[in-house]
Amino acid sequence: MMMNGQEVISLYETVAGLTTQMLDAARSGDWDRLVVLESHCSSEVQRLKHGEPIEPLAGPARQRKVEIIRKILADDREIRNLTEPWMQQLATLMQSAGTERKLSQAYGAPQLR
Repeated sequence: MMMNGQEVISLYETVAGLTTQMLDAARSGDWDRLVVLESHCSSEVQRLKHGEPIEPLAGPARQRKVEIIRKILADDREIRNLTEPWMQQLATLMQSAGTERKLSQAYGAPQLR
């Protein structure tokens, strides 16, 4: 179902609100909340992809859409800046646990759980 201009702007604002909440979750290290919010945000983006009219918005609505998209992109960039070090730590931890497991298997030491 195609949305009208106001519905498009409203949905972009919803996505922007979600990215703000995602940024707050990332800043506080609440990774579980971040995942839930990201899933919800992804659903809203899919709604936009399927419902946004082919004809571009014009005038003030177009300008508002551009402002919202810039905010979403800025939030996304900051979220990535906050999550990438955490993801690297997690990857290092998992690699370390895998190495420990391999050593235990190779040398017959009891595995830690």
